[in-house]
Amino acid sequence: MDVLSNLKYAEGSKKNRKRVGRGEGSGHGGQATRGMNGQRSRSGSKKRAWFEGGQMPLQRRIPKFGFTNIFKQYYQVVNLNALQRLANENKLDKDVNIELLKKLGLINNTSKPVKILGKGEFSAKINVEVNAISQGAKEKIESAGGSIKLI
Repeated sequence: MDVLSNLKYAEGSKKNRKRVGRGEGSGHGGQATRGMNGQRSRSGSKKRAWFEGGQMPLQRRIPKFGFTNIFKQYYQVVNLNALQRLANENKLDKDVNIELLKKLGLINNTSKPVKILGKGEFSAKINVEVNAISQGAKEKIESAGGSIKLI
């Protein structure tokens, strides 16, 4: 018969946790497992992850130098050997643009500019429409009979 005097927790429902701050009878009374004194024994105690106990922090010890140009243009790079490989697999059209390069998986997004570099051999006759092209890539595409349009 279930009466209030003999109720028990269901099997596996209760985890054996430290009940801190619940008086001497809990076994964790007194300072509630926080030790005697010090910063961590007080309520509301927080330290930043990079705090080093008052020692000069690492980000202030290391010398600062250099410059970051906020106007620098970062290009997505496509090499000619990747274009040639796709041309050999008959996946390239006569006209290659940024949308096609995205569809074929050579670039990640269409919002960043694309630059063609001249690494590798190239013999496909294609018309390329990109944001930038290296001099070597330009020569190889034109010698193969293709054309370049910069956008």
